[in-house]
Amino acid sequence: MKLVVGLGNPGAEYRETRHNVGFHVVDELARRWRVEQWRESFEALAAKTTRDAEPVLLAKPLTFMNLSGRSVAGLANFFKIDPADVLVVTDDVALPLGRLRARRGGSDGGHNGLRSVAQSLGTQAYPRLRIGVGRGDIQSAEGRVVGRPERADHVLGRFRPDERDTISAAILRAADASELFIAEGIERVMNAFNAGAKDGKQDGTQESDPAN
Repeated sequence: MKLVVGLGNPGAEYRETRHNVGFHVVDELARRWRVEQWRESFEALAAKTTRDAEPVLLAKPLTFMNLSGRSVAGLANFFKIDPADVLVVTDDVALPLGRLRARRGGSDGGHNGLRSVAQSLGTQAYPRLRIGVGRGDIQSAEGRVVGRPERADHVLGRFRPDERDTISAAILRAADASELFIAEGIERVMNAFNAGAKDGKQDGTQESDPAN
């Protein structure tokens, strides 16, 4: 069985924010596969289906971003899914808008959702697919970066009208990448979707926080 988890924050007020692109990828997969039967399980909305005889579980944690690992580990443990068969899809401010970056494992790169998943699974060796949402750089008339918003304000903000086509296309490509992960594994996803990512940056008491 494979588990595809989109990270985000529950609630209508967060639906269209940059932090919720992972949710949108899972929603796109559900739309493509005509998945309609969702249930609450391990603090997540989850749905089981099959793809080419491979059992697949889709999930959207309801814990808020920085506690996402509770849901991921709960589902993975219950269904006996190895961390290598868990794909976590999330936003990344360190990547240019719309850029995809897949990894088989590694650091959380300062992303508290990924950190929570690693802590709960007990390993950093789980596949992840990052979708660039940009840093929100403020540029001068000459094109120099003169500032950027606070990270929390940026990720909890909505995409500008001029960004929506780019991010919509990225969500579709991320869904394609997720389907490839299910069929052929993370290495094929890395080979197919990481090419040409020269300007993307490499990975590098608990309260629910939507901005983490």
